[in-house]
Amino acid sequence: MGVFATTDDPGSTGHEQVVFCQDKQSGLKAIIGIYSTALGPALGGTRFYPYASEADALADVLDLSRGMAYKNALANLDLGGGKAVIWGDPEQLKSEALLRAYGRFVESLNGRYYTACDVGTYVADMDVIARETRYVTGRSVEHGGAGDSSILTAWGVYQGMRAAAEHVWGSPTLSGRRVGVAGLGKVGKYLTAHLLEDGAEVVATDVNPRAQEWVRATHPQVTLVDDTAALVASDIDVYAPCALGGALNDDTVPVLRAKVVTGAANNQLAHAGIEKVLADRGILYTPDYVVNAGGVIQVADEIEGFNFDRAKLRATRIFDTTREILRLADDEGVPPAVAADRLAERRMAEVGRLRAIHLR
Repeated sequence: MGVFATTDDPGSTGHEQVVFCQDKQSGLKAIIGIYSTALGPALGGTRFYPYASEADALADVLDLSRGMAYKNALANLDLGGGKAVIWGDPEQLKSEALLRAYGRFVESLNGRYYTACDVGTYVADMDVIARETRYVTGRSVEHGGAGDSSILTAWGVYQGMRAAAEHVWGSPTLSGRRVGVAGLGKVGKYLTAHLLEDGAEVVATDVNPRAQEWVRATHPQVTLVDDTAALVASDIDVYAPCALGGALNDDTVPVLRAKVVTGAANNQLAHAGIEKVLADRGILYTPDYVVNAGGVIQVADEIEGFNFDRAKLRATRIFDTTREILRLADDEGVPPAVAADRLAERRMAEVGRLRAIHLR
């Protein structure tokens, strides 16, 4: 087997453990970050991406694993936060041998970390990884898994958007509202369908011509605009970033006309302080890691033995969680992102401390 390196002292990041994995023969170079197991085993997907450097890969896994801890805490899961990255171009490097080598490293952690799909990895990849480890979710339906996790990701985002609409306009519906969807990938497609069914008017954009063709054929009532800049500056009530991270930045926030931001993209705030700029402009931002938790709820349900109706019910409760965060934000006079962080940290501290009670 390849090289296995681990550190239990990853510095000032607050992580419990960071593991570096290498199998030279298959070309595998991976990093597994475990931020917290206070609530249970760390769960988070594996990202397969051609980072410019190992430092970039490490920075990404540290950031993503921390975010998963907060996401899982607020999704009311008995799971901690972790993430993994495989460094390289999946189009060039991905192979059965590489994925199975990676599975061996996941297995070596003895259940401290459960993996799942992320950018560059898919359900079929999880089935291959599972040939070497028990600690895999997001598997295919044929293998007892949940299949496409974007279904409940979109459902959860829709529930968070309903809660935001109630907070701003007094009614938990998007009927009559103009919603701008940036990104018509798997999640954006499902979200668009939910919004249209609710009576919303949808404006959308996507860089992929195939996605544009899909929406023209499937939902001709959707208005397409040239790019995200045009979408952000258009007359919309709700902005739904469903593509890349960093969507809320120093260029987009000053020109954003929407009163609500609720979307599926991860890490939407480009830097610290943007949440305050949004609040100062009177724009309600529902934290991305709260509303996009439907996917992790779906794959986490596999650990019990997947039941779609049970998982959907849990994802529907994102409405209640979002409503509670918005209430706390108002009561404490802080942006919703700060209120969400506080709520997640409180649960990790209060429930996590119970592990100090030793059972015989």
